Amino acid sequence: MAEIFKEAIKLLATFDKEIYEIVFLSMIVSFSSTFISTIIAVPLGILLGNIEFPFKRVVVRILYTTMSLPPVIVGLVVFLILSRKGPLGYLDLNFTPSAMIIAQTILIIPIIMGIVYNRTKEDGRNIHNIGKTLGASYFQRGILTIKELRIPIFIAIVSGYGRAVSEVGAIMIVGGNIKGHTRVMTTSIAMLKNMGNYSMAIAIGIVLLTISFIVNGILYHFQGE
Repeated sequence: MAEIFKEAIKLLATFDKEIYEIVFLSMIVSFSSTFISTIIAVPLGILLGNIEFPFKRVVVRILYTTMSLPPVIVGLVVFLILSRKGPLGYLDLNFTPSAMIIAQTILIIPIIMGIVYNRTKEDGRNIHNIGKTLGASYFQRGILTIKELRIPIFIAIVSGYGRAVSEVGAIMIVGGNIKGHTRVMTTSIAMLKNMGNYSMAIAIGIVLLTISFIVNGILYHFQGE
């Protein structure tokens, strides 16, 4: 074990090209999916928390259910949709980083949206009503809500990113874990363990744990505020 950890640290310290290519791709895929999810989920979460409509309870229950979607199911559905005989097969996206971003986006939209909705239903309506009383337009009230709920929104975004960077099932299915093309940290660790290359697996694991520590540190800080 000591030798494995020693070799792992050496790989990181010498900036092993393969490891850092894997880490870089992981960051690109996770950041991209989180950014896209944020643009979609934050406005929808605020809207859902502020308005009333028939069957809202059903929609909320569906939202809560999708917050724990099994990644392998999402990966399988995305794979079939993007396959050659699927409705979007002409895009030829399977086994590309784009397919991985799509799968991760589907996974983390409900997480961000659910957290934002929860805080909006508690405080958002009061903020919305205050803005209306002051004569703000609907758009201005939306901006005011985002400003006042910025910490819960940021927590939601960080939570979504944490799910994205640690996900393995969906991206393994749609990405294929192709060396130099779609191989990311989580899929690499699973493959390297099977190959018996524990030093590189531990090196990548150290990076993944460091990212998780940073993400949880940010969450802890803002939840304290």
